[in-house]
Amino acid sequence: MKIAVMGAGAVGCYYGAMFALAGHEVVLIGRAPFVDAVSQSGLTLEKGGERLVAKVRASTDPSMIRGADIVMVCVKSGDTREAGQQIAPHLALGCIVLSLQNGVSNAETLGQITGRPVLPVVVYVASHMIGPGVVRHEGRGDLELSGQGAEVVADIFNVAGVETRVFDDVMASLWAKLVVNCAINPLSAITGLPYGKIAAQEGMPELMRDIAREALSVAQAEGVSVPDAVFETIRTIPVTMAGQHSSTAQDLGRGKPTEIDYLNGEIVSRAAKLGIDVPINRTLTLLVKSAERGSTVDGKTNSIGQ
Repeated sequence: MKIAVMGAGAVGCYYGAMFALAGHEVVLIGRAPFVDAVSQSGLTLEKGGERLVAKVRASTDPSMIRGADIVMVCVKSGDTREAGQQIAPHLALGCIVLSLQNGVSNAETLGQITGRPVLPVVVYVASHMIGPGVVRHEGRGDLELSGQGAEVVADIFNVAGVETRVFDDVMASLWAKLVVNCAINPLSAITGLPYGKIAAQEGMPELMRDIAREALSVAQAEGVSVPDAVFETIRTIPVTMAGQHSSTAQDLGRGKPTEIDYLNGEIVSRAAKLGIDVPINRTLTLLVKSAERGSTVDGKTNSIGQ
């Protein structure tokens, strides 16, 4: 099958490499330095002590997705609208569009822009780009999804070695991941520490639970039932991924815009509409946005989040 990836970051490159190594035709849409590197040396995946080179096509031109059976949107949440506008004219009639993004509203946004159903996907993978065209896998890699065509997609992905589960309604899982991200991501960004060192500090586990409780109050008010297992996830991630920095921390360290408006900021904006007070999430949002504005000085990236 032809699988297109819109957004050649750590998530898009990991799954793009997996599908290419499984024999699918893969095209990745990314920035020029990435395209140049892949065109010269292929897409390299470091996983399980191996260094694998996947044969893919890379381009800066969104029209290269034309003819794809599956399009995976992996851009940052702030780029969702632009990405939707770029891919909309080139989507094949029977193409299945997936949103592999943080937050809970991207699939809906993409659906409105493209005029077709978009399957929301919950992504559980730790990966990061260690160089142009080189992605390193740190842990997990499984997916959860729902919607029309979900069973077909899951069968294809599972055969390719990407564990994929289908749910009747994946929104609870999307919210669960949002709650976990809210509890951990901004703390890693603000402190510049990996998950394990954050959780080891006195009072931090309690703070993470308080952040989560605020987010859960918003989910409950919107009629979304998030499993209590979310607290166990928040407890175990600093153990199983002790050395990992959050994507928010990595963005700050590179002087790039973060997704904080679609994480804790999403909780703040939804809470305001519901008349719910979420002071911790509001504070974390403001702190990360302040750090974001200060992460580049005279065009140079400082050490925040590194």
